[in-house]
Amino acid sequence: MSDTATSITSSTYKRLRHYARPYWGLIAIGMLAMLLEAGASGAILWLLGPIVDDIFVRHDFTYWLPAGLVFLLMARGLFGLVGDYAIARSGRNVARDLRMQMMAKYLTLPGSRFDSEPVPSMLTKLGADSEQVAQAAVDSLKVMVSNTLGIIATLIVMLATSWRVSLVLLLLAPMMAWMMGKVGKRYRRLNHAIQEASADMLQTADQALNAQQEVKTYGAQATEMARYGEQTKRNVNLSLKIEVTRGTLSMYVQVLGAIGMAVMLVAAGFEAAHGRLTAGGFTKLMTAMVNLVPSLRQLTSVQSMLQRGISSADRLFSVLDAPSERDQGTRPLQRAGGLIEFRDVGARYDGQATPALHGISFVARPGTVTAIVGRSGSGKSTLIKLIPRFYEPESGQVLLDGHPLSEYALADLRRQIALVGQQVMLFDGSVADNVAYGESQGAAKERIEAAVRDANAAEFVSRMPAGIDASIGAKGGKLSGGQRQRLAIARAMLKDAPILILDEATAALDNESERLVQDALAHLIPDRTTLVIAHRLSTIEHADQVLVLDDGKLVEQGTHAELMAAGGVYAHLHAMQFREQGA
Repeated sequence: MSDTATSITSSTYKRLRHYARPYWGLIAIGMLAMLLEAGASGAILWLLGPIVDDIFVRHDFTYWLPAGLVFLLMARGLFGLVGDYAIARSGRNVARDLRMQMMAKYLTLPGSRFDSEPVPSMLTKLGADSEQVAQAAVDSLKVMVSNTLGIIATLIVMLATSWRVSLVLLLLAPMMAWMMGKVGKRYRRLNHAIQEASADMLQTADQALNAQQEVKTYGAQATEMARYGEQTKRNVNLSLKIEVTRGTLSMYVQVLGAIGMAVMLVAAGFEAAHGRLTAGGFTKLMTAMVNLVPSLRQLTSVQSMLQRGISSADRLFSVLDAPSERDQGTRPLQRAGGLIEFRDVGARYDGQATPALHGISFVARPGTVTAIVGRSGSGKSTLIKLIPRFYEPESGQVLLDGHPLSEYALADLRRQIALVGQQVMLFDGSVADNVAYGESQGAAKERIEAAVRDANAAEFVSRMPAGIDASIGAKGGKLSGGQRQRLAIARAMLKDAPILILDEATAALDNESERLVQDALAHLIPDRTTLVIAHRLSTIEHADQVLVLDDGKLVEQGTHAELMAAGGVYAHLHAMQFREQGA
């Protein structure tokens, strides 16, 4: 392994130890228990000498030998249990802390991160990677300390029994250390590759399962299975390479153990011939040697565990070290007036050569409705995502009440905004939980029921067995699209924010559902600054102003009547839609 790689591994492991620091008390108890367990194991091994010499050679039976053996075995079991529990609890706490920190970090990352990293990859980091890091930080410590102490106790017994025989065996140690170091680099490379492959495999499955209707409709099962099959095959191949590497190292350890056993037999025979080794002493040495091999084999697994954990830790730390959303604003903001101004705003997605927005300027005043229309890909969604600062403008400024958005704390800014999108995000829980969501949690039941009524949701909520306390299933799976949309509107009503953003809120609904949603929106819009991305132009004919985007530029601006009279892009879009509806 190169000096750079070694330095990275060392710094990563030091950082991992930081996560175990709050649990050093538990770890210390575990290590003390493991020390006592090793002492009991050594005493059991030592007791084999008197048992063989006194009972089987001299035929001098005494009760203290079996009684002592039972006591030591019980003590070893108890100390082992305490050590296992203390270390396991520490490890699970480290995994929990990492998951909590990772989840908190993901929720503060800018929108561009979610464009570049798929959610399945994030889930892999929160799940498997966090668990493997816990193994590297704490669980590997258990294996390493327990087996090291056991080996030391065994060696002490061996040296006390016959230092000459034991010294011959110790000559094999440098060769074993060299092998373990040699294999470490390969473990690290393979484990990093298998973690990346697992994330890719999960992403492919996630896409295919979420799009199962399209997959079936277009007969793409074979295509998706072929893609998934290739990734699972790569995952299997990498896993097998890891197993071969681990098995090869284990085989070498056993070969060295066999060589050590043969050497010990020769040396022990020589010592016995000179009267320096009894039958009991030979039994102790033989048993000690047999015990050493499994302990050494488990120590070799620590290398694999550490490398897996360090590879996972590198992936986690790349997220934890990523820059969060910029949030340096200090200007106080209780409730905004709602005056929004775009001044020559440009925006670009990471890695894109062409700007998503270019030179956008307009003013949206409190109590007015600003409609944003244009062809698909014209920049409508990008524009509204700049207001809650999900993305940052590349140039120009977005102002609220005369001040740049960056001057406000993100939490204060977003408290002023209610968002109802085409893809409504609901959560597994009750109607009330989803309406009184986030900072609205704990709202009075009367206010929740009023919001549900005003959103035209009472007509279906009242038919549910438990009313507003009824479960709606994961992602609102028990509800129709129109019902989910009305719950989202109820959520926005309860929040009562001065700025309302509607992102094609009725685009995917049937006529009846759209009528109910539009009626609900009519209760929500007054006295707010409302920005509406509209798919059906008939729904925004009464907007105070209409912004027409094309290829990221604001090409027209005015009321519906003014734009129709101008006969430009808006009139063309309106005519096309009218013909489609007429057809």
